[in-house]
Amino acid sequence: MSALKIKRGASSHSAYDLRDPHAELNETHTLAVLVDNEAGVLARVIGLFSGRGYNIESLTVAEVDHQGHRSRITIVTRGTPSVIEQIKAQLGRLVPVHDVHDLTVEGPAVERELALFKVVGTGEKRIEALRLAEIFRANVVDSTLQSFVFEITGTPDKIDAFADLMRPLGLTDVARTGVAALSRGA
Repeated sequence: MSALKIKRGASSHSAYDLRDPHAELNETHTLAVLVDNEAGVLARVIGLFSGRGYNIESLTVAEVDHQGHRSRITIVTRGTPSVIEQIKAQLGRLVPVHDVHDLTVEGPAVERELALFKVVGTGEKRIEALRLAEIFRANVVDSTLQSFVFEITGTPDKIDAFADLMRPLGLTDVARTGVAALSRGA
C-alpha cells in the first residue's frame, strides 16, 4: 500500500486540513486614502504596493475637493492582518497622503461598482439574458440585433454573480470601474 500524498497546506475542502492553525489568513480590505491632487501621487502610491509585492485587486481615483486639490484613492487589497497594518503605515508616511482609512475595520461601509457587459446571442439566449438583466436591475444601454450592452451597479459579489450567469448566454466583453466605498453613518 502506498503512502497518501497530501501536500502541506491542503485546501479546506480536504478531509485532511493540514494548514497551520496559528498562521494568519489573508483578508480583503478596502482602504480610502485622501491625497493631494498633483502629478506623480498615484504613481508613488502604486509604487509602494508594487515595490513590496502587494497586490491591488481594485483601484479607483477621483478628485473630491476641487478647491483644496484633493483626490480620494480607494484601494481593495488582500493580505494578512500584519501586512495590511504595514500597508496603512507606509501609506500614511507618504508626503502627499493626508488620511488613510481602513473601511473594512472602521465599521459598516457601502461599496459599489459599475460594470458594462456585452452579451452576443440570438433566440432563447437573448431572451434569457434580458430576463436575468431585469432580475439584477441591469439597464440595457446599447442594443443591436445580435448583442446587448448591459450596465449594472452593485457590490462586487453582485457583479461577479451577474457575469457568471451571462457567460453561458454569450458574454464577450466586460468593463468594470473598480470599487467606490464610503463609511456609513455620521
